[in-house]
Amino acid sequence: MVKKPDSNAARIKRHKRVRSKISGTPERPRLCVFRSAKHIYAQIIDDVNGVTLVSASSMEKDFTEYGGNKDAAKKVGTIIAERALEKKIDTVVFDRGGFVYHGRVQALAEGAREGGLKF
Repeated sequence: MVKKPDSNAARIKRHKRVRSKISGTPERPRLCVFRSAKHIYAQIIDDVNGVTLVSASSMEKDFTEYGGNKDAAKKVGTIIAERALEKKIDTVVFDRGGFVYHGRVQALAEGAREGGLKF
């Protein structure tokens, strides 16, 4: 019997490894990214207090286009940057969530940078 490697388990393992090294503080919270096949999600999290400060995703009602491509990811990045700047958050730590920094994850990061976040 051929065993297929569990790619999500490998991603979770990578995410745990990365999370052991980075953490969000009230001064510099963590921008966490999750991507599924159809959508992309981003949260800005303060790990010290255990609260989500800002969130954005391609599942929101005012988001009309398809959420599973780079254009949508870039738009989610600019939306989260706008919301973060409204709450006076301008510097974050980027957490790619165990995903490769490529494609949609990279597009979201570039959109957030263009929106005014520094990381």
